[in-house]
Amino acid sequence: MTKVQSTQFDAYFLTNTTTSLAAYHQAIVSAQEVLLNYFANQTQAYSGASPEEIASTLETVDFVPTFGRDLSHVLNDVGKTVVKHSVNVSHPHCIAHLHCPPLIPALSAELLINAMNQSMDSWDQSPAATLLEQQMVNELCRLFGYSAVADGIFTSGGTQSNFMGLLLARDRYANQHLNWQIQQQGLPPEADRFRILCSDVSHFTIRQAAALLGLGEKSVIQVETDAEYRLCPVALERQLKQLQAEKLLPIAIVATAGTTDFGSIDPLPELAACAKQYGLWFHIDAAFGGALALSERHQHKLAGIELADSITVDFHKLFYQPISCGAFLLKERSHFNFIKLHADYLNPETNADQGIPDLVTKSVQTTRRLDALKLFITLQTLGRQQFAEMIDTTLELSQATAQLIDADPELELANNPAINAVVFRYCPKNLLEQNSEDWSNHINCQIRAMLLQSGEAVIAQTKIRDRVYLKFTLLNPRTTLADIRKILGSITQLGQTLEKV
Repeated sequence: MTKVQSTQFDAYFLTNTTTSLAAYHQAIVSAQEVLLNYFANQTQAYSGASPEEIASTLETVDFVPTFGRDLSHVLNDVGKTVVKHSVNVSHPHCIAHLHCPPLIPALSAELLINAMNQSMDSWDQSPAATLLEQQMVNELCRLFGYSAVADGIFTSGGTQSNFMGLLLARDRYANQHLNWQIQQQGLPPEADRFRILCSDVSHFTIRQAAALLGLGEKSVIQVETDAEYRLCPVALERQLKQLQAEKLLPIAIVATAGTTDFGSIDPLPELAACAKQYGLWFHIDAAFGGALALSERHQHKLAGIELADSITVDFHKLFYQPISCGAFLLKERSHFNFIKLHADYLNPETNADQGIPDLVTKSVQTTRRLDALKLFITLQTLGRQQFAEMIDTTLELSQATAQLIDADPELELANNPAINAVVFRYCPKNLLEQNSEDWSNHINCQIRAMLLQSGEAVIAQTKIRDRVYLKFTLLNPRTTLADIRKILGSITQLGQTLEKV
């Protein structure tokens, strides 16, 4: 291809000029060097820098300089101030949250996504990208057992997907039971009596969505769970009858396939039957556990997921995609009509007559990235079998970790992990002498903080009935049982030291 003559701005945009191509190549090389030097080559899960230390280095930066500097120098400064002090999500000891190590094929896809900058809100801004996302959605619907009338959309993650599930549940109920069109008329007078049921360990975004939808957090009824932290069908049935007696209006049941703290999976078939009996929308938050659909050994744990009216699935968890990447799947595509809108300057109604697809009618976002591309490239590169092996490895590690903890007299195991989350705590020997849980809570909090400060490990903490517990979220297939033994050894050693203080 003949290179056209350079202009004064070519060094800042990716075009086919010699100046542009050289500038882009050098920028990628410089960024790669920073990433390797300050991130990938780090030997610890975290640098150990305190918030004050990081803030002090950033305070000296002129955030909006009058004149620019050489990009390689800027990137190197960012490496020293930001990249170096970021948690190393690929380190085997970074096991705090549902925060996965991203796969290299997905990182290469991000390069394409960012450079092409396709906007998924109209065909003329994303022609091939639109068709790729739709085909990826179709495949995901098949993966989760949906029929040909299903549909979906890529989202930023579980928060947006859960919001969409409850949005459609609200609007469907108002339409079918009250003959009310919320999109045109706003909330009906009866909205104050709408109720959403979920387990008492469901994700906080259920309450958040209810608040944003104008129903208020009070509309969310948290139903008790069983000994395995799964929503109890008997308690659910009891709660539904109570709501009816109080003249309240249940509109949806939300099940969880992989709770954040425990990885527990609600009894999906039983909950689906209950939703059908009462005529309720059945949404499944499978942001965490949805990846089990790829595993022949563990996909049975998702039995009943195909019965959901809508499904949340995240790919920046056990699918190992860079943030952000998720999807919202809908059993019947016609329900997207509740949020469908047209704008003459973006997606005129005549597009449908001309066979032009527009994804914006299915989304609560307008501008969106081509996140489907990174999942597509990853699946093409690894294949289902390799994906399943990685997922299976992490589940095996979680079970082995639970057994180690359960066998240690200084530790107390809180759950038998259904997926990858292991919750436990260090038990001080003199707890009875202290006659208070405060002492135990203090020690466990300090253990987590000291591990982070030393850079040895990034682990999480949570609470169960006012008791502080530690948590491993074992998403990384490169984390070994030897790594776990080392971290557990440090936890008990730190606990023993803190008891003597």
